[in-house]
Amino acid sequence: MEQYASKGIIIDEAQRYPELFSFIQVVADEHPDYRFVLTGSSNFALIHYISQSLAGRAALFTLLPLSLSELQEQRATDTDTLMLNGGFPAVWSKQTPPYDLCRNYYNTYIERDVRSLINVKDSAKFQTFMRLCAGRTGCEFNASALSNETGVSVPTINEWLSVLEASYVLFRLLPFYRNIGKRLVKTPKIYFYDTGMVCYLTGIENGLQMATHPLRGAIFENLAVLELLKERFNTGKDSNLYYYRDQSQREVDIIQEFGNQYHAYEVKSAKAFHSGFLDNLNYLKSVIGHDSIVKSQVIFDGETEINTPENGMINIRNITQTRKCKTIT
Repeated sequence: MEQYASKGIIIDEAQRYPELFSFIQVVADEHPDYRFVLTGSSNFALIHYISQSLAGRAALFTLLPLSLSELQEQRATDTDTLMLNGGFPAVWSKQTPPYDLCRNYYNTYIERDVRSLINVKDSAKFQTFMRLCAGRTGCEFNASALSNETGVSVPTINEWLSVLEASYVLFRLLPFYRNIGKRLVKTPKIYFYDTGMVCYLTGIENGLQMATHPLRGAIFENLAVLELLKERFNTGKDSNLYYYRDQSQREVDIIQEFGNQYHAYEVKSAKAFHSGFLDNLNYLKSVIGHDSIVKSQVIFDGETEINTPENGMINIRNITQTRKCKTIT
């Protein structure tokens, strides 16, 4: 290793070479100034070897598909194209059709690697489950309903969901509650780590189909939640995102928790402002307290941004810059 003047190396798909981890452990102990970047598409195998050989010597980072802030030259792209393309780098750098890329990703990673981990015997039922999950993007996860529709048991549905979540295919957004008792619905909502994959699984192949598809609003919401999640992960932090819904069906799409203070966001795919967009934000303030909600905004698909004394309207393309927008006191 002395020959490497930079004192570092990047190893992709490191989980394919398990013997490397013990070697890296020895080198890291002898040369603490050396740095190794280990990446891999198999999260389970990579974590296994790191925890086995490099415990206490490694820091873990979650690298999701490209965020809107990373697609600087593409920020002017219409929203339908942003959702259809997703964030896989090859779609933007090599102009690989998103449908083709997601299809190959599904067949080579989800169908092969993920299914092998959970020993799926009936591929048709698993495919049905995947497409049903995509159709429920932004909705509460109901294992019993999915069990009835796929013909597999509830424990199996929950196992499939857990493996897909650990494989960074989809994730759960937990409900927010703070001493509000039994009024809150405690079922998580599900979203995908890439909107292009949602489009592939639901059969959306082009912008014209996206513009009129009944799931457009849900995919737009997925995009907004995902951007805030990427902002957290890209700064080396865990998710602090929740959603709010009570038994009266009052809902706020996103709540960010910062200690005992909160940012609240409503997500609307509309291109024009409507005063009704603010109703649930104002209701949430009355429930939690105006002093606790230090920022409230509507993330929408319009071209302009508006700040009112009580709430802000922010364009989807500037979602990762919400820290710079007006803070409500």
